[in-house]
Amino acid sequence: MTAQEYLESKLNDLKMPLGFKVPADKEKLAEAIFKIVMSKKFRKYSANSELVEHIKNAIRVNIEDNKPINLTFLHGAYKLWRLEESPEVDWAELFSLAYYTNWLRPICEIYEPGVWFDFFVDDLIVPKIDNIDIKDIETYINSYQKLIDSLKAYQPPNFKMTITRVGDQFESPAAFDASLEKNVQKLQSTLPGGLPKLDERQLAMVELNVKTNADQLKDPKWREKVHLIHDGYMATKAEPGYHKNRPEKILVFSNLLPSGTVIAVGTTKDSVMKFWIGAGVLKPRDDSFRQIILSPSQLETAHFKWETVELGLPGKNFHKIRVLEE
Repeated sequence: MTAQEYLESKLNDLKMPLGFKVPADKEKLAEAIFKIVMSKKFRKYSANSELVEHIKNAIRVNIEDNKPINLTFLHGAYKLWRLEESPEVDWAELFSLAYYTNWLRPICEIYEPGVWFDFFVDDLIVPKIDNIDIKDIETYINSYQKLIDSLKAYQPPNFKMTITRVGDQFESPAAFDASLEKNVQKLQSTLPGGLPKLDERQLAMVELNVKTNADQLKDPKWREKVHLIHDGYMATKAEPGYHKNRPEKILVFSNLLPSGTVIAVGTTKDSVMKFWIGAGVLKPRDDSFRQIILSPSQLETAHFKWETVELGLPGKNFHKIRVLEE
């Protein structure tokens, strides 16, 4: 099987009926939807009791209101600058979108309002902490939207994917900046020396994401200063009330978060690497492939060949794909 044949088959599989039967009443419907959302086939980590109760309640709220089951995924609105695929989406985004569709499309067979999968993306903050040009952020979001639009042909008609920008929750960029400055100063006043103490994982993440400039590198505390702004941003992001403490929303992420408020489902069957900081790659297995997402450092040590692919998907990154050598 070629990469072309494999990818075509996986997209077409999204359109195949699954044979789920509509439950007899609302209580059984809520139970069936909860079972789908919590499927261990897709979920990578356990959920605490508070999150479980929140998910059950969110399902009940949406059913009572006859609205789509609302899942909100949190992520950055950029493609990591270290990747040659940047600044557009690539196979990693497609793999993840298809993965989330496969996870939740059974709901669409048993519940007429279906699913609303909302990507809540960090936009205005990225240039401030990662030194990425805002034009690259816009390019990424535009390419992401085009990919979502293309995938609609393979998804159930009652499966909706949207992109919602954090910046759009504020009256203006200036209002966003004012909130950010306020929250950074507030956080800074609570920290010894005004800066957070970072562990090795946090230091590595800052170094991976930030496109450092010469002046920044002269400052031995540049990593801590970047992380301070990031942490202050968390309060700014929550201020408009779009995603946190919403009874109807189920928050989703690729990994566990310290708050324990998200359901962690990874990004493909075999990956938890964030799709916006990695590249999608095919790994041969028997006469088929596995979909994986590799970081820049993993790509540097991987042995692969490029295979030509034409699926009619928009963007510069969907004409060929890396296939790992066995």
